[in-house]
Amino acid sequence: MTAPLLLGCDFSSSPNRRKPIVLALGSSSGARVVLSKLERIDTLEAFGRWLAEPREWTGGFDFPFGLPRELVEQLGWPLQWEDCMRHYAALSREDIRATFAAFCDARPVGGKFAHRATDKPAGSSPSMKWVNPPVAYMLHAGVPRLLAAGVHLPGLHDGDARRVALEAYPGLLARELLGHRSYKSDERAKQTPERLIARKDLITALEHGQTRLGLRLKLSHAQRDALIDDASGDSLDAVLCLLQAAWAQQQGAPRYGLPAQMDPLEGWIVTA
Repeated sequence: MTAPLLLGCDFSSSPNRRKPIVLALGSSSGARVVLSKLERIDTLEAFGRWLAEPREWTGGFDFPFGLPRELVEQLGWPLQWEDCMRHYAALSREDIRATFAAFCDARPVGGKFAHRATDKPAGSSPSMKWVNPPVAYMLHAGVPRLLAAGVHLPGLHDGDARRVALEAYPGLLARELLGHRSYKSDERAKQTPERLIARKDLITALEHGQTRLGLRLKLSHAQRDALIDDASGDSLDAVLCLLQAAWAQQQGAPRYGLPAQMDPLEGWIVTA
């Protein structure tokens, strides 16, 4: 019997050949998580097709699955998750930027953005943020494709229980091991020896199972080199999401490790 497929997804809201969506595919046995391969997808349409293929997996996706309740209530948008996401998907990126900027402009300095309950324990950016990183656009590009593919989103939306999608955040696991040391940059000038050393340290710690998830990453020498050599960190981020998916798979249905008190409008970052 083959082990169920695990996947970790480093997402881009505007993927292309230079900056594709990266999928880390693997499986787990006990505390051991084996990376089988990295796949790169350079269009959102191809990503949607991949999600819709009939196979069994548990996946961790590095984009937000919901908006802050405070924001949704103030804007008068639907308060049921699927209705809210379909309303959001119908907006253009220009609409989103203008609406969110107006919301922020009306608020005091230091409290411009609304936050989800999961942001603080995860240390994540607010899901309404449209620059650096543009997670609002990632939600806009990613969630509608999960819905269209009919996948199951625990605590948010019932779908095909064989394909389970969870919100993941690689920064949560990386910070646990590296503190605030940076391990990646898309800018060539910032792809420094210090960041290279940080990637090596992060991978070594994952191989030794040094996170609170209690999982050990199993890599081939070639895979290890590939993760170290990707200075953007996209491949490594996909692997971090893979480990979060492995932990969630171990927790199992129906919650996959998500807290019982999770807000069914906002969602939650797995392992936070």
